Amino acid sequence: MTANLLDQALDDLLKRVHASGSGRFVLGIVGPPGAGKSTLAERACDRLTADGHRAAVAPMDGFHRSNAELEAMGARGRKGDPDTFDAEAYAAMLRHVREGEQRVEWPTFSRVTDEPVPGGVVITDEPIVITEGNYLLLEGEPWKDVRGLLDEAWFLDVPEDVLVPRLLERFLAGGRSREEAEAKIAGSDLPNARLVRGTRGRADLVLDVGVVL
Repeated sequence: MTANLLDQALDDLLKRVHASGSGRFVLGIVGPPGAGKSTLAERACDRLTADGHRAAVAPMDGFHRSNAELEAMGARGRKGDPDTFDAEAYAAMLRHVREGEQRVEWPTFSRVTDEPVPGGVVITDEPIVITEGNYLLLEGEPWKDVRGLLDEAWFLDVPEDVLVPRLLERFLAGGRSREEAEAKIAGSDLPNARLVRGTRGRADLVLDVGVVL
């Protein structure tokens, strides 16, 4: 997102934060895999911090099930699908954040080990928390409680002709062969992207890839 557009979106957000009067404001950034959600969340957090507003980023990726658990489920090849995350644990942790707990040890995800990292982020008294992930707006079980834990949701919309090269680059950089990468994209990531795109009507703001990142 260009600096001016991000500044405007955050200025508008801060007005709603102040108007809410709540102890902690939770912003969700939602979009398909490879959309740039984590980059946008970090930029937004940095911009808020630079302007004197304390914020933290709490990624959904920390709730990937471990590879051992996925192997036991027979789901290792589908890693990234909705059921390969612990949605109940994510919602429970998000509830602690929303309720203003002063110390929440939030897991992150390592692309080096391909595993969750317990306590990768420690949220203390930050009044704004940005959480980002694919499935925050799904309506079915076990994700349906998440939307109600977000004060606001932004949807980062990316068409498939932009998404596919990004995902391919990511998988090749991670050590997959081109054949493996293309199979993963076609068999898992694109179906998930279409599922996620169907939830954008539940967002408060939709951001077009043409003016984002």
